[in-house]
Amino acid sequence: MKSKTFATFVGPSIFMMILFIALPLAGVLSQSFYLTQSVYEEVEVETCTPSFTGQICLTEITTLPMLDKEGKKVTKTTFVGLRNYRNVIEFPRVIAAFANKSWQQFMTIDFWKALRFTLTFTLLTLPLVLLFGLLIALTINNAAKSIRGPVIFISLLPMIITPVIGALSIRWLFIGDGILTSFLEWWLVRDIAMFAQAWTIELMMMLYRVWHVAPFAAIVFYAALQTVNQDSLESAIIDGASRWERLRYVIIPHLMPLIVFVTLIHLMDSYRVFEEVIGFSSQSYVISLQWLTYDFLSLDMLGNRSISRASASAMLTMIGIVILLIPVLRGVWMDYKGRRL
Repeated sequence: MKSKTFATFVGPSIFMMILFIALPLAGVLSQSFYLTQSVYEEVEVETCTPSFTGQICLTEITTLPMLDKEGKKVTKTTFVGLRNYRNVIEFPRVIAAFANKSWQQFMTIDFWKALRFTLTFTLLTLPLVLLFGLLIALTINNAAKSIRGPVIFISLLPMIITPVIGALSIRWLFIGDGILTSFLEWWLVRDIAMFAQAWTIELMMMLYRVWHVAPFAAIVFYAALQTVNQDSLESAIIDGASRWERLRYVIIPHLMPLIVFVTLIHLMDSYRVFEEVIGFSSQSYVISLQWLTYDFLSLDMLGNRSISRASASAMLTMIGIVILLIPVLRGVWMDYKGRRL
């Protein structure tokens, strides 16, 4: 392909990626090294209250945000280096927790609490998504042609539902006297509070993610199953290979590039888990790194946002995603390099 033709096809994509991904990311990185604060000033405020003899007025000095001519808050931005990262990570509290050998004290630090859940959520749901995606794909592939269409439609339903709506639906099934909670209480003959402890909330969030994402993996694997070399399968059958052996030595090696693809997509998506935290209202027990960034951007009691700290949290999240992707990408590169040789 000529360079001009290649640039014509690739150029618009590169331009859009620079405009909507690279430049905003560079802006967030830059903001993480600065601290933006509102400028306050001391003003006299007179407060008058009615009385029998008239009004009693008191004058007091209070601190209020300084406003410009347009009525907007005046802010001051200063370079602080890595201070925002230190404020997010809170190393002094980490050292104190380890000195006291207290896991509970360590888990009171928001960043490490969010990191623990994010990693657990990502790494535990990944093998389940791959496993159930493959099982669904094999079920569809082996189904009779007359019912294959309805089976595909039913299998894709969880993926069609909006993530927040799906999370809320699961929450309503289990919260209070929900249908599934009532069934479990009748079956186990005991009261059940699924939202009274962190581990049950985490379990439901993970089960929901697997239920929601497995159809995506299934449809990818099902498409790949249509290209499996039938001669290899027939040879394996003639040689007396069992179903498991055909799956292990013929089908899975054929699906491996797409397994790597689904793994990459899932790692990037799950590490940014956010909808489940909002849908299950788990902020009191379970938070994620993405939710922590959102929390920093929320207005505090004085109406301010911790934009600099949110930028540092976002960059730490990006670093975490890169670290998770390195082993997978390295494996892909080594495999590609081996084939070239």
